[in-house]
Amino acid sequence: LPLVLGLSLGCSLSLLRASWSQGGGEEQCPGAPGPPGARGGGARPEAAEGRPVPGHEDFRPRIVPYYRDPNKPYKKVLRTRYIQTELGFHERLFVAVLTSKATLNTLAVAVNKTVAHHFPRLLYFTGLRSAKVPHGMVLVAHGDERPIWLMYETMHYIHQHLGSDYDWFYIMQDDTYAQAEQVKALVTHLSINQDVYLGRAEEFIGGDEQARYCHGGFGYLISRSLLLKLHPHLDSCRNEILSVRPDEWLGRCIIDFLGITCVSQLQGQHYHTYELAKNTEPEKEEEEEFQAALAVHPVSDMTMMYRLHKHFSRIQLDRAYQEIQDLQMQIRNLTSLTPAGEGGLTWPVGINAPFLPKSRFEVISWDYFTEQHLFSCPDGSPKCELSGASKADISEIIESALEQLNSRYQPLLRFSKRQLLNGYRRFDPTRGMEYTLDLLLEAVTQKGHSHVLAKRVSLVRPLSKVEIIPMPYVTEATRVQLVLPLTVQDLDFVANFLDMFAMNTLDTHDNALLTLLFIYHPYDAQRVSQVDVFAGVKAMVGELEKRYAEVKIPWISVKTEVPSQVKLMDIVSKKHPVDTLFFLASVWTEINMEFLNRCRMNTISNWQVFFPVHFQEFNPALVYRGEQTASSSTDFLRDGHFDRHSFAEACFYNSDYMTARTKLAADILDRDEVLESMEVFDVFLHYSGLHLFRAVEPGLVQKYALRSCNPRLSEELYHRCVLSNLEGLASRSHLAMALFEQEQANST
Repeated sequence: LPLVLGLSLGCSLSLLRASWSQGGGEEQCPGAPGPPGARGGGARPEAAEGRPVPGHEDFRPRIVPYYRDPNKPYKKVLRTRYIQTELGFHERLFVAVLTSKATLNTLAVAVNKTVAHHFPRLLYFTGLRSAKVPHGMVLVAHGDERPIWLMYETMHYIHQHLGSDYDWFYIMQDDTYAQAEQVKALVTHLSINQDVYLGRAEEFIGGDEQARYCHGGFGYLISRSLLLKLHPHLDSCRNEILSVRPDEWLGRCIIDFLGITCVSQLQGQHYHTYELAKNTEPEKEEEEEFQAALAVHPVSDMTMMYRLHKHFSRIQLDRAYQEIQDLQMQIRNLTSLTPAGEGGLTWPVGINAPFLPKSRFEVISWDYFTEQHLFSCPDGSPKCELSGASKADISEIIESALEQLNSRYQPLLRFSKRQLLNGYRRFDPTRGMEYTLDLLLEAVTQKGHSHVLAKRVSLVRPLSKVEIIPMPYVTEATRVQLVLPLTVQDLDFVANFLDMFAMNTLDTHDNALLTLLFIYHPYDAQRVSQVDVFAGVKAMVGELEKRYAEVKIPWISVKTEVPSQVKLMDIVSKKHPVDTLFFLASVWTEINMEFLNRCRMNTISNWQVFFPVHFQEFNPALVYRGEQTASSSTDFLRDGHFDRHSFAEACFYNSDYMTARTKLAADILDRDEVLESMEVFDVFLHYSGLHLFRAVEPGLVQKYALRSCNPRLSEELYHRCVLSNLEGLASRSHLAMALFEQEQANST
């Protein structure tokens, strides 16, 4: 009894004390009435209706309590596809370039080649478009070349299609050169909560001395809040304001209806411009105003645009190199204060230290090369000719080494290359590509004396900034249509394929269907009424359909001597909808849910096709030689290899195949014999602009089987099939052991 009374009394006193503390404190809950100007809990001051009080910029997050009206019916909340949309994030900057039909193929192309790839999003706006739009440019034509109409339609288009996606809108002409990196840096220092009209301020002709408009030739920046306020007045501005210049018309519209004038300086940021005179030499221009300009106008032709871009790119590059040197000096000065001291300083300064292996299995090997040959070849051969990207890479490294040596020792010595004695390179995933070169050099002194010497240099090509490539959104709910071509030689493996398909897809109710493609030889096709070579397979299919009542497995019969993969796919493609996701399988494939999901995720309509590299197990007779095979789940990828020569498996959408196939048909006309030398991979590679994603697929394992190579196919396809069979026998060590045992048996 005393214990119960004590607990009751203690709880009562605790509740009373909590209520007193809450009622007597100065801090109030959000939404509770309080004295004017009171602020509690770190939240920003708000008006009675919950909106921020004007003039305050407090972007600290606050919790908005969920409230549901009990009188209204419950409605399921639909989540957005991306978290960025749900949180209300906007992209930073959109750029609009005003061009015309006369300058679309000249100045607009120059803008596209110089600065377009530096901006996140850029569109070209014109009145009338030419018959052919230059490659790589997104053009919006309004149908009228009048300048005021073009400006009105452009502002209306930006608000309607892009107003809810971006915070800043930069509008420029095609005769303007803008430093893209400087413009992007400018918007990062401006507040998105203000109405901004920033550019080169100009006076109106015969107008108010206080009002200014932004000169369109030098570009101008408009904030999203200003665009939203301006849009309701655009029609009134078009009807009431008369002007010849579109930039002056827009400036007058903003001033008359919003009371905002153009400024060249805002929040400590300056919009520097430079007016380019005739016959100006950008390389010789040393004015500080020119060097700091964000926009240069007017640019008369494409050549001047490229010269300006080269000049300003050199300025930015010099600034970057100087900043790197300053950072390296700071690192050197601070290294002495670290526990490791100066001995902990890595080379190059500021780059990650080399990878330190913890065992001999983690050692990164070096690849040896000369100027003509590479001694670590992709195909496994000991020596191959240096060509392509590898040759360009090594040539660039040698030139860079000579440039660094001359910059360090000139004017005392000047080096020239005689020969590359030895070259080594390796890829370190923590820092980049490392090189070690033994160079035979000729050193020439200032007096003209020369001497030949050998010198070892080390270089590093560091990993650059990692970029996230945007990819379209895909799901794992897409239905996969499996297509299995079968010949007479494949009959022994069909039963295992159907069993794995039933166990991994039908039993698990995976969203996958199967279509069989029976390939009859002309001789077998004539005797199909007496003896059907595929009768056993059709019986197995019937048993599956009885076991799974809701499943139907259709088959298609084809008569041909040369089973071309493209011709077979043409037949299947016509019998399925355009949005079908195909998985072109082989009879040795063991289907599983893990791979089907990766097939769905890696195949994107109108964007990417997926060609997996399956894992091929070796011949157990050569690998184990009578011993018991490894049954451990951790060793299931041990005794085999990824077959790079096989392109039999593929995941792609029917619409993408039909598009590429149409281009192929226009190219080959009526020469159907060309199709016998092609695979589906070749169709997508040469006749589609899609990404071809080819990667090793550990979930696609095939048991060993000797493939039958059809000699009627093209020489390349037949040779690839033979190589696949030979490399699939066993590894080199297993083959060596088999030969060794055979020689020992013969000697005895």
